[in-house]
Amino acid sequence: MDKALVDAFRATDYLVCLDEVEWASIRIDQPLPTSLQALVGTRSWGFITAWNPRSVPRSPADNLTAQRELLAALRASPEAMIYPAIGVGASGWSEPSLFVIGPDLPTLDALGLHYEQNAYVHGQGIEIARLRLMRP
Repeated sequence: MDKALVDAFRATDYLVCLDEVEWASIRIDQPLPTSLQALVGTRSWGFITAWNPRSVPRSPADNLTAQRELLAALRASPEAMIYPAIGVGASGWSEPSLFVIGPDLPTLDALGLHYEQNAYVHGQGIEIARLRLMRP
């Protein structure tokens, strides 16, 4: 993965929908917002999507189908708490995403690889948000 793409991931605003009017913003290498710290506690969490595998745009219908599959896979995990989310890039692009509390790193890695994502954001408890690169 080239430096420009890694820089784009790092510049992205990872927004989590908490309710009808409140959104929390996750930034890489920053602590979780207070509103998310209370939800996460000491558990692991991830911000993941199935949109645009390998960062290559594809049809909205194909993206939506994959995102529904990802949501179903996460719902199959009894410990998972799932929130709607969206990643918004500095240049204006956006991707519907999911913020999930509970699944561990190997589970998130498997999902990221299955949906051919270049990277996702994750953390443990209230530690800083980290970018997890799936492809060198």
